[in-house]
Amino acid sequence: MQRQKLQALLQVVASGNKFYKAKLKAAGIKIGDLTKLSITDLPFTTKAELVADQAKFAPFGTNLSFAQSEYSRYFQTSGSTGNAIRWLDTADNLEWMMQSWSWIFSAAGVKPKDRICFTFSFGPFLGFWTAFESAARYGALCFPAGGLSTTARLRFLLDNGITVVCCTPTYALRMAEVAAEEKINIALSPVRLLIVAGEPGGSVSQTRARIEELWGARCVDHYGMTEVGPATFECEKTRGRLHLIESEYIAESIDPISGEQAAEGQNGELVLTTLGRTGSPVIRYRTGDIVKLSRQTPCACGRSLLVLDGGILGRADDMVLVRGVNIYPGAVEEVMRRFPVSEYRVEVQTVRAMTELKIIVEIPPDENVTATIKKISGEMQRVFGLRIAVEAAKELLPRFEMKARRWVKVEASENQ
Repeated sequence: MQRQKLQALLQVVASGNKFYKAKLKAAGIKIGDLTKLSITDLPFTTKAELVADQAKFAPFGTNLSFAQSEYSRYFQTSGSTGNAIRWLDTADNLEWMMQSWSWIFSAAGVKPKDRICFTFSFGPFLGFWTAFESAARYGALCFPAGGLSTTARLRFLLDNGITVVCCTPTYALRMAEVAAEEKINIALSPVRLLIVAGEPGGSVSQTRARIEELWGARCVDHYGMTEVGPATFECEKTRGRLHLIESEYIAESIDPISGEQAAEGQNGELVLTTLGRTGSPVIRYRTGDIVKLSRQTPCACGRSLLVLDGGILGRADDMVLVRGVNIYPGAVEEVMRRFPVSEYRVEVQTVRAMTELKIIVEIPPDENVTATIKKISGEMQRVFGLRIAVEAAKELLPRFEMKARRWVKVEASENQ
């Protein structure tokens, strides 16, 4: 199926997509060779290429397989890892992504009788638009909750008998924090399920457990991005394992430095090819996300689909090398959620030409600050084999509704 869909995709892009026609030509691939190619014969696509193409051919670039009049939807990346990318989609593209969302809802246990709340203003963010429209088609009653304060959203959930919430892991924790301040026992609310994405936290066991404890509800993860659409769903039987929707995507894992294929079960950068998004596809797209791809046949759930074991482990460009130890934000998150921490910030510092970390923690007033910091420091040393400075916050740390930005670079001058 994948080979057939790949060949069909290549025929489309070779005939009408200027971006990929140029890439294939530069790689020495002729149109007559397309039926003979395997996925690894094709060149990688990078975000930098897409950004450069849109800068040169503003505003939408040339990764369009059809006339612009065929496109009906506009989306845009968050820009959290650099310049934002604009994305146009056809009606067929949107239909394809909504079908992928049906996999996510089905595996999560969403039912047509559910009431689903989407907690943000959608803006040009692909994830919520496609999720919302797919959920409505699925038969669920859908509630947009943009433009409200967190307190108002909590009241909105209760007043409307919401049973499913879609948000980021960080915002699930933030809503629980505000609920406690407002004396709202959300564990007694009708919410039985949270579907999270946008950060590694949904597959981080400690974060997931914390969310489930506070909400008294199941928390499930999935993965997608504007450039590729919704690509995975969490296994119902094994927590923290994301199944790739292989009928719609070809996935690879590569060494982020050499570009060589990573061995099964080893950490590597996720590379995805979208098989059904013909109007604006990506072929061998380097996502920048670090995963551990494996195939346990069959999985405990009975499927033989590829697995992202542990979900998204981090981003290739987020990894920090501290005294010879590779540290990813997700690994720090795993440790921090073992303790009563309201919020935290990781400062990446340069001290005497060496990279160091300092963790600023905000601890609830009813907790022993000194004892908690000592425990966190000890656990950091046990997990990473490093002494990492941990300090109490002198003021309230920022809160986040979309993707959290807890890791900040501190200039060397600030450390002197």
